Amino acid sequence: MRKMIEECNSVSVKKKTYVQTSGAGNPEPAYAPLIAATKAAMMNMDAYVYFVIKGIGQVKKDEAEKIKCGTFPALKDVLNRAAKAGVKFMVREQNCNLLGVPSRDFTPKAKVVGAATLSDLCLGVDTVLCF
Repeated sequence: MRKMIEECNSVSVKKKTYVQTSGAGNPEPAYAPLIAATKAAMMNMDAYVYFVIKGIGQVKKDEAEKIKCGTFPALKDVLNRAAKAGVKFMVREQNCNLLGVPSRDFTPKAKVVGAATLSDLCLGVDTVLCF
């Protein structure tokens, strides 16, 4: 058991992708991937948050400041901290089309990308977490 723990601790995780599916209607899970990605970026890892389905609403202009949960700061502040730490935000284009959200409606921090980008991210990272 000790050997297995030592081997796990010696593995260097360099890249993480967090997939966000929750939107403003369910704000509690909105924070988790952003906080985790920020911590990863602060640990010098490449961190990506890929927004899909209702999650794309989190990076719409003027929407994140409306999302607040308990004593946590507004989601806009959490997004800004994540961006400042180096987290990269990606929005799935097909979900924009599905929900009728034009790509110009997103914060400049978010890049609208195709579905294949998620596959590329998953192949090129050490860890993928979905929220």
